[in-house]
Amino acid sequence: MVSTNDFRNGMAIEVDGQVFTIVEFQHVKPGKGGAFVRTRLKNILTGAVLDKTFRAGEKFRQARVEAKKMQYLYATPEEVVLMDNETYEQLTLSPDLVGEALKFVKDNVEVEILMVDGKPTELIPPIFVELEVTETQPGVKGDTVTGGNKPATTETGAVVNVPLFLKEGDRIKVDTRTGEYVERV
Repeated sequence: MVSTNDFRNGMAIEVDGQVFTIVEFQHVKPGKGGAFVRTRLKNILTGAVLDKTFRAGEKFRQARVEAKKMQYLYATPEEVVLMDNETYEQLTLSPDLVGEALKFVKDNVEVEILMVDGKPTELIPPIFVELEVTETQPGVKGDTVTGGNKPATTETGAVVNVPLFLKEGDRIKVDTRTGEYVERV
C-alpha cells in the first residue's frame, strides 16, 4: 500500500479497480479544512487522462508496472504472437489489446509489452520504423512548389501522408507515436 504522501510522477496505483499512472500531483494545504492531494492520472489501459482529488494520507495499492522487450512474430485475425527474447517462450495477445500499434510493425521487429502486475496490457512499437511505400499516386508536375502531401500505403498496410516526390518502392521513416512521415531513407 502507498499513501498520498509517497506519490511520485510515473508511479502506478490502483483506483476504483483500474490502474493509473500519476502524471502530476500537488499537495494542497488550505488555510481552512484538511490537506488534500490534487492529481492528474492516466489510465494505463485506455490512455484517458483525468483529474482526481484525494484526502491527504489516503492509501492505495501500488501496481507493479514493467516494460518487457519481445519480438513480434505474426498476427492472425484471432491472435497476435510474440516471443520473449530471453526465454524464447511465446505470448499470445488479443488483437483488441494491441489496437492500432500493429499497423507500423513488421515481422521479427522488437517491441515493448507493458505488463501490469504480470499481465500484458499494451504493445508499444519502436518510436521510429522504416517502411517501404507499396502504393501511392504519382506527383503532379507543378504541385511541388506548394509542398503538398499525398497518401501512401506502406508494406504493413498503414496509410501515411508523404511529400509529392515520393514514389512506390521508396523507403520512409515514420514516427509511430503520431503516424507521420519523418524522412526518406
